[in-house]
Amino acid sequence: MNPCKEQNNLKFTPTDPFLFAGYSELNLLRRGKVKDIYDLGDMLLMVSTDRLTASGKSLEQEVKGKGKIVNQLSAYWFRKLRKIIPNHLVSADSRCFPESIRNCTELHDGCSMLVWEATPLPVRCVVRGYLTGEGWKEYQQKGEICGVKLPAGLVEYQRLPFPIFTPTTKGLPGGVNVNIQFDELQDLFGKSMAEHLREASLRLYFTAWMIAREKGVLIAETKFEFGLHDGKLMLIDECLTPDNSRFWVLENYRHGGAVPSMDKQILIDYLESPVDHSEDPLIPEELLQRIGEKYREAYECIIGRRAPG
Repeated sequence: MNPCKEQNNLKFTPTDPFLFAGYSELNLLRRGKVKDIYDLGDMLLMVSTDRLTASGKSLEQEVKGKGKIVNQLSAYWFRKLRKIIPNHLVSADSRCFPESIRNCTELHDGCSMLVWEATPLPVRCVVRGYLTGEGWKEYQQKGEICGVKLPAGLVEYQRLPFPIFTPTTKGLPGGVNVNIQFDELQDLFGKSMAEHLREASLRLYFTAWMIAREKGVLIAETKFEFGLHDGKLMLIDECLTPDNSRFWVLENYRHGGAVPSMDKQILIDYLESPVDHSEDPLIPEELLQRIGEKYREAYECIIGRRAPG
């Protein structure tokens, strides 16, 4: 298969000229919590770094190799799911990048992708398939999650009767994201777009859930982000990675009891523990190594080959 084959039926010429040469001259569009994004005109170069975040906070430490794993898992899922809805991936193979920037990306080989520029929508489209995390806490209090009523008597980690769509706002002043109900989503984007976001998110989740389950992985929940490209909805950012999803080991799954994860849940648990970390804000090196192991495990289970170093 030609790694430079067109994707999403959008025209792309790998040798399109750009007005710069040399990595230092690339136009850094923005530096996010875990990604650096460079402006290439109608396309972007998106570099996944080893930087670490949790609970909406940027940490001053890294997990070696994390960027490559996140980038390549995203590319895998973008290719698998592009029949459901177009996504922004052009190529994650640096050999297919425009010649004018190919030399600039040698140090980032494996952790960068060329994507179409899109206007991001200020919402995260969360899909939950199991009762866990913040959803479990809200269910205990209200018997619902983000306005979605659920049957009584469910237990933690239980598979929900049906996957539920629970959007959150994104990019509000102060960096606080807020859960919203579907009618609020309609107020933001209109009825048609809100329904499109919900349908696409649920279809993406269920298709990915079936693929992952065959590989011994349960996708407990995940977050999708969308943008507009030429006026049409497009899946963007990253897709189904340990950074934005909860991955569980299928063979160890038992609802009502803790489930081994393959994501950064151990970091979240550490930060949310009652122990006061203020005197030692650094994450212990042992924990960083365990997080890296979780990411590699997810990659190897889903993709079926050894994780990149």
